[in-house]
Amino acid sequence: MSIVDDLLIRTLRGPVQRLLAEERNRFTYGDSEDPFYRYRVHGTLERLHIDPTAIVNNAMFNVSGGEITIGEYAFFGHEVAVLTGIHDITKFGRERQTTFPRSGRDVVIEEGVWVASHAMVLGPVRIGKHAVVAAGSLVLNDVPPYAVVAGRPAKVIKEISAADHAAPADQR
Repeated sequence: MSIVDDLLIRTLRGPVQRLLAEERNRFTYGDSEDPFYRYRVHGTLERLHIDPTAIVNNAMFNVSGGEITIGEYAFFGHEVAVLTGIHDITKFGRERQTTFPRSGRDVVIEEGVWVASHAMVLGPVRIGKHAVVAAGSLVLNDVPPYAVVAGRPAKVIKEISAADHAAPADQR
């Protein structure tokens, strides 16, 4: 390394680290200063639609391949990933890194859905209202309303009956 290279590295290290921190913060959202309750977005923020009543904790949203919509009173455990992007396994090198669909892989998570910690949702997919995605599950297909899914890939393991989702008398 030349003296000029060394001088440039020492001179630019601080400003470059500050710029990187600012860029990282640009992709971190949520109202909380606590990072466990702030979500991250990869892609254009305008493609992410979170109802104000939803709780997404520290989820990671990748909107590079479509839009993500989170409905009323949906809530997430920690470290949930919702991804619209996909890469072409038949490509190699730089082409594999940069070639992916820019649209058509939308994810819709409807009203009252609970996505438990460490679950991953890969678009295109729709999770029906009041469904439950068990911790650590991998959702690759649509989930019917009032279903409980678990596993990798997620499969329906239980249906929530009408009696189970009727509002208690004091909430009617």
